[in-house]
Amino acid sequence: MNRIWTICGFLLSTFALGAAQTSGPAKSASSDQALIDAEKSLIEAKMKDDGRYFNRNVAADFEMVGVDGQLLEGRDAIDNLGDSDLAELTPYEMKVVLAGENTAIVTYDAIVREKTREDQGPPPRYQHFSSVWVKQGDAWKLKFQQATATKWGDW
Repeated sequence: MNRIWTICGFLLSTFALGAAQTSGPAKSASSDQALIDAEKSLIEAKMKDDGRYFNRNVAADFEMVGVDGQLLEGRDAIDNLGDSDLAELTPYEMKVVLAGENTAIVTYDAIVREKTREDQGPPPRYQHFSSVWVKQGDAWKLKFQQATATKWGDW
């Protein structure tokens, strides 16, 4: 649990540092779009449970905090990224926050809906995602992701 608080503290301090810096890395529309495209590709890979995509585009030391609050690390985290039981993962209000020359946070809200089970599926649920991307060479790699439930749908 302490590690979760450490990661949350890191994210909050990263946001605060980014807001406080006046002479940080230049933010460009093309870098924002590249990161948004990377996140959208990640979402597509999640829907298909595309292990090859994850192996190419996720850092080996990847960590994630799922909507249940559990911290997963390394291979366990990478293996948990895919979810072929998803019927929908629709992002909206995507934003990019640069956290350094080779680090960025993509944050957004999403409608998350699982496939129907038996005669009635669960309602849509709303989550907030924060993904930390690091540039390694010429490629952006997913380093950390946290999903937070914001609202559970009604039946």
